[in-house]
Amino acid sequence: MSPFLGEVIGTMLLVLLGDGVVANVVLSKTKGNSSGWIVITTAWALAVFVGAYSVAAVSGAHLNPAVTIGLVVAGKFDPASAPIYIAGQFLGAFIGAVLVFLHYYPHWSETQDPALKLAVFSTGPAVRNTAWNLVSEIIGTFVLVFGILAIDGPVMDNGSFGALGIIPVAFLVWVIGLSLGGTTGYAINPARDLGPRIAHAVLPIPGKGDSDWGYSWIPVVGPVIGGVIAAGLYVALGAF
Repeated sequence: MSPFLGEVIGTMLLVLLGDGVVANVVLSKTKGNSSGWIVITTAWALAVFVGAYSVAAVSGAHLNPAVTIGLVVAGKFDPASAPIYIAGQFLGAFIGAVLVFLHYYPHWSETQDPALKLAVFSTGPAVRNTAWNLVSEIIGTFVLVFGILAIDGPVMDNGSFGALGIIPVAFLVWVIGLSLGGTTGYAINPARDLGPRIAHAVLPIPGKGDSDWGYSWIPVVGPVIGGVIAAGLYVALGAF
């Protein structure tokens, strides 16, 4: 399997399970309806573990353009390989979102609120404020990328995570969701948000509203900025 395909499959699993838990919680007449934020954040952490563990030996399991870019800035990943990784991540996220749509197909027509349908696919702010929503995504992704570098940095080989390193990364994503996710839904991953948002826009979802393109740049730009700042600080502290 090529690294590109590894990133496609890993990110597909990440989004299938991550967006899948949101669907289970917010769509009408599911077994998990209204089960809450703890369920969502826990399943997203486990989704990171499943997606990353499945392809760690193939691609290093970045599954996130902000992580890939951060590793490049930190000098731990070949810049020439970054575009193919990022392309695989966006494609995998789109496919994962399509699978969530198919899996929960009967529930779209049972759900009346278009905002809940969009929430399955992409993030949105609890309080809409462009500057502070951007800050939230920057801070959340800073914690993610700096944490990843701190956890795996000393033993990382060309941007590849060891199997044991995936477990603390899953815990890292869990605590980010619990502690910092209440403002914007903690995209902390441009592919995780934009790929499924595109899927929402093109899929024949009954009763869907718009895809909130006016907000869509924040969960793309914010995580990239946060990842770059985290990697820059990591290097500046001499943590190579």
